[in-house]
Amino acid sequence: MQDLGSKARPRERIVDTARDLFRKHGIKGVGVDTIAEAAGTNKMTLYRHFGSKDELIAACLRDQAQRAGTRWAELEAAYPDPRARLHGWVRIAAELACGENRGCDLANAAIELPDEDHPARRVIEEFKRTQRDRLATLCKAAGATDADTLADSLSLLLEGARVSRQSVGPDGPCGRFVRAADMLIATLLATRPSTEAS
Repeated sequence: MQDLGSKARPRERIVDTARDLFRKHGIKGVGVDTIAEAAGTNKMTLYRHFGSKDELIAACLRDQAQRAGTRWAELEAAYPDPRARLHGWVRIAAELACGENRGCDLANAAIELPDEDHPARRVIEEFKRTQRDRLATLCKAAGATDADTLADSLSLLLEGARVSRQSVGPDGPCGRFVRAADMLIATLLATRPSTEAS
C-alpha cells in the first residue's frame, strides 16, 4: 500500500486506502472497519464523507476513471499524429495489461458487483463506454475504414489480455497483445489517398 502521509485530507486518505485494499483483497474482502483503521481515521469520519460502503466504492472507481482521463491527455500531448497516437495507445495498454497482475479495477468491480442498481455500476458503465468512444474517435482520426469495429476489437483484445495476465501470467497471450493489436490496426486502417498531383 502506498504511503498516504499525514497531510492528506481524511477523504483522500480513505479513497486511496480503500482503492488499494480493494485491489489487493477484492471489494467484498474488505470491511469499513479495516479501511478506516488503515486510513488512520474512524468509521464515523468515513461515513461522514461517504454515506455507505457502496458510495465509497463508487468514489474509488470515479477516482480511477479520472486517472485514465489524465492518461488520454498525456497520450495526445505525446503523439500529435493520430496514427502514432493509436500505436502509442497500444503500448500504454500493453503496459497496463501485462504489468498489473490484478487487472482493471473497474472490470473487477463489475464482476464483484452484479447488482445493476449498485451506485458503482453506473460509474463502471460510463467509464467503459467513454474509453471505447474515445478509442473509436482516435481510430477514425487515424484513418480506420470502420472505426467502431476497430475500437471494439481493440477493447476486447485489451480486456482479454488483462484476464489472461491474471490467469496464466505475463508470458501467456497477454505477452502478445502488442503484436496482435498492431496486426489488427494494419488490417483495418484505410490506406490514405496520395496527396500528390496525378
